[in-house]
Amino acid sequence: MILNHPIFARWPAQYPDRLQLFSAATPNGVKIGIMLEETGLDYEPHRIDIMANESHDPAFLALNPNGKIPAIYDPNGPSGAPLALFESGAILLYLADKTGEFISADPNVRYETIQWVMWQMSGVGPMFGQVGFFNKFAGKVYEDKRPRDRYAAESARLLGVLDEWLTGRDWVMGGDYSIADISLLGWVRNLIGFYEARELVGFDRFLQVQAWLDRGLARPGVQRGLQVTNSAS
Repeated sequence: MILNHPIFARWPAQYPDRLQLFSAATPNGVKIGIMLEETGLDYEPHRIDIMANESHDPAFLALNPNGKIPAIYDPNGPSGAPLALFESGAILLYLADKTGEFISADPNVRYETIQWVMWQMSGVGPMFGQVGFFNKFAGKVYEDKRPRDRYAAESARLLGVLDEWLTGRDWVMGGDYSIADISLLGWVRNLIGFYEARELVGFDRFLQVQAWLDRGLARPGVQRGLQVTNSAS
């Protein structure tokens, strides 16, 4: 099989019959690695070095004009036609539909699951990411701490929403682990780990979130998925 897309001139596929993942070990990037490991789909990972601006390489922009990871190219897309796809939430939903896993076939539960993925995409990701910028990266040197504190307060509010929702539930959708959990795990992990914001957001008061995070990180598929791009070409 020959994959006819500009991305492969820059990142050649050794296994062109497999789904191709282009990603990095960011909270959005690990979502797809986790999903692929959890479902057991055959795939080939390619590491995109975002610090070297590889996500703005013309070959990558041909796959994702927005210049962000993750993105996929599935040679066996719907109806057998190849599919190039970006945006981590859209990719999670696509993979769930493709495999029939981690999303309910019941229409009501399906849309409830999607709403939590959208909640992560529109709230948790942007807010936690801003906390990371102002607490750990360039923004940490700003003398004015009001932007940092604004984002920290909103992040804490979002954690409170999740904490209350998880009361009496093992997973976001109750007893069933789903793409809602997969979308959130990397972000909560990064907030208190890589972003070093545990104390800033008062994370230790969110006992249900902590228990949920521990359950998620204990899953073998999650553990493997977090490492996908570390050894990728």
